[in-house]
Amino acid sequence: MQRRSLGGLVVIVVALLVGPRVLEGREPALGPHAVPGALSPEETRTIRIFREAAPSVVHVTSISVRRDVFTFNLFEIPQGTGTGFIWDVDGRVVTNFHVIRGGEAVHVTLADQTSWRAELVGVAPHKDLAVLRIGAPKKSLKPIPLGASHDLAVGQQVYAIGNPFGLDQTLTTGVISGLEREIQSVTGRPIQGVIQTDAAINPGNSGGPLLDSAGRLIGVNTAIYSPTGAYAGVGFAVPVGTVRRIVPQLIRHGRVIQPGLGVRIADDAWAARFDIKGVVIIDLVRGGAADRAGLRATRRSRSRGILLGDVITALEDHPIRNTDDLFLALDEYKVGDTVTLTIQRKRGPQKVQVTLQEVGQ
Repeated sequence: MQRRSLGGLVVIVVALLVGPRVLEGREPALGPHAVPGALSPEETRTIRIFREAAPSVVHVTSISVRRDVFTFNLFEIPQGTGTGFIWDVDGRVVTNFHVIRGGEAVHVTLADQTSWRAELVGVAPHKDLAVLRIGAPKKSLKPIPLGASHDLAVGQQVYAIGNPFGLDQTLTTGVISGLEREIQSVTGRPIQGVIQTDAAINPGNSGGPLLDSAGRLIGVNTAIYSPTGAYAGVGFAVPVGTVRRIVPQLIRHGRVIQPGLGVRIADDAWAARFDIKGVVIIDLVRGGAADRAGLRATRRSRSRGILLGDVITALEDHPIRNTDDLFLALDEYKVGDTVTLTIQRKRGPQKVQVTLQEVGQ
């Protein structure tokens, strides 16, 4: 018996002694595309899904650059690892924003174990998505096929491929255990319509693909719910519908063209202290959308008291109770759309039309 160390895990290798007649009758080793016999149809399908999707999945390493205090030479330190997948044959790779956040360089390792230094194309922190680009030859790049997220059902089979704890090309399976969940991004903004799955997702899976039974991308694994930080049976993936909308914008502009009102709003806790139901406008961007529409900001009176500004209580048919409601409602529109706001003023509720402007991420 031999004991070997693999990435911090102890692997016990047992040598089994077999007679010559058994050796003569053993089956030949399986080729890369062969499927073992005597397997169930479900097992055969799982093997094929993995083999077809694995070349599209990459290992992402975020790097910090440090200077040696004695030689003053620069050296790179791995800061964190995650997963990503190939978006197109031009070398673009999609991953989570939090995987590369804070890194000064990023390395991408393909399934063939070649490693490439990546350039940052764009990020969408509010949706926890990022796009990188590597200079690998097109023959080495296999884009992942895209599915849809609008017709998913609780109970359908899903497959996650990633690099949990640095273990490359790991497959886990499960089902969709919930739909239309909401989680917070690293910026504190809500991500809506998130897929919940019981397929095992652990640190290192972030940014990897969640696949349906046809091997198509239906989500990007991004978070787990766990009191301990380890897998607890509840994982979350950003739906592919969001990915389809965000990634092309990151490729074209390097950021998301986000619609907004041109206002600064009060914190929910501040509004709650005054028992205000809705979103309070604190300030207006001069010449911005809300300013042009005649909305009013909060200000101080001559006696130094606070004169409350407009309180947004609805956007079209979306009730606005807090800032999350407002951000989620705005996500359904684009820059240039005209929307009707219901606002609360001293004289009562009023409706105001606002043409949405572009706001920074």
